[in-house]
Amino acid sequence: MAATKDRSISAALATATCALLGNSIPAAVEAQEEPNWDFNTSLLYYGEDENRVQDLSLKAIIRRLFIDDRSLTVSLTLDSLTGATPSGAIRQDVPQTFTRPSGNAAYEVPAGVLPLDDTFKDTRVALTGNWQQPVGDTSLINVGLSASSEYDYFHLGLNGRFAKDFNKRNTTVSTGISIAKDEIDPVGGVPIPFSSMLDVGDTSNRPEATQDKDVLDVVLGLTQVISRNLVVQANYSYTSESGYLNNPYKVLSIVDGTTGDTISRMGPGPLLGPSHEFVFEGRPDDRVKHSLFSQAKVYLGGKVLDASYRYMTDDWDIDSHTLDVRYRWPLSDRLFVEPHLRWYTQTEADFYRLSLVDGAPLPAFASSDYRLGAFDAITAGLKIGWKTANQNDMSVRLEWYQQAGSIPGDQLIGNQASRDNYPDLNALILQFSYRFKL
Repeated sequence: MAATKDRSISAALATATCALLGNSIPAAVEAQEEPNWDFNTSLLYYGEDENRVQDLSLKAIIRRLFIDDRSLTVSLTLDSLTGATPSGAIRQDVPQTFTRPSGNAAYEVPAGVLPLDDTFKDTRVALTGNWQQPVGDTSLINVGLSASSEYDYFHLGLNGRFAKDFNKRNTTVSTGISIAKDEIDPVGGVPIPFSSMLDVGDTSNRPEATQDKDVLDVVLGLTQVISRNLVVQANYSYTSESGYLNNPYKVLSIVDGTTGDTISRMGPGPLLGPSHEFVFEGRPDDRVKHSLFSQAKVYLGGKVLDASYRYMTDDWDIDSHTLDVRYRWPLSDRLFVEPHLRWYTQTEADFYRLSLVDGAPLPAFASSDYRLGAFDAITAGLKIGWKTANQNDMSVRLEWYQQAGSIPGDQLIGNQASRDNYPDLNALILQFSYRFKL
């Protein structure tokens, strides 16, 4: 069974565009005698504790260099995801039974355990292609296509970028745009927001099989060479999402307004469906995000300090701050180490709810997805890179991710205050990379 991730491929494209905006246009060089190939490959493992999400990702970036600084870049990514992910329901002191997203079976969660859907399984194939070439002596254009497919999600996107150098190539201004059309095809169909989880075999609350989502990203950037040892960059990005923005597999618990316990369901029994009252989430059908990004790269006598800061705000009332620092330290001509530290914090969405009270009017929107809640996260690790005997590049990156969330006090009802419904999340990240040219 596949499970949709709240993944926006177009958002990833916007991030890639931001990275490109930091690249100055290369100075004029003599035409290459022969075109060549550049291969950059990596294998990444991401594993969360408590048998939650596990991801094994293989990526290959192939760049064909032509004369006159033209290039074609093709990227292929294969992702295999397994494990368990929170369903959105809260812990209880008694066992809970849920209907699986397919609607064809049920599963039980023991008393005191955070409800996880253990059928999280998917394979994603993503392909991108970009063509880049100079326009005159001081400008370049980059246009590309992207597509990805997984069990219940399909993405198709188009992106473009223009950059121009000024001030003796010490200043670069850039603009990038990407548009995407995504199709969501959830297992079991698209549930009606706030409709109840039904018995096994009953899909009457899933009248539609697919939904669409449109995404627009625009990025404006400025890169400035301050001195031979310092380069700074600033970007502004605008993102607009519209269409189906729900996670079709997330639910909320309906609880007693005094005890905070989930209401027991009056039905034929736990073997045929849910033991308690659960409803599917409902989010707004549009979202606008604004981001400001700044970065500085400093050369320190052979060492390089790379520090960046990003602020994001959106009309879901989520504000986030990201601070990222890397320090590349050469140990010899062939070996370097690079410590990395990343800190992230965000506020909760204005419609984030731990649960809904039985009998109270339903809100316009509500979701208990922990990724929409308030949390802090730290990533810390080390990368080691070296030159092989044939002058190719290899590296190993090992990092530890830790996330700690919180629930607004005014949302905790009765017994909920004594239960950990936003447990800490820890994950291991291990990546092997190999780059060579032909």
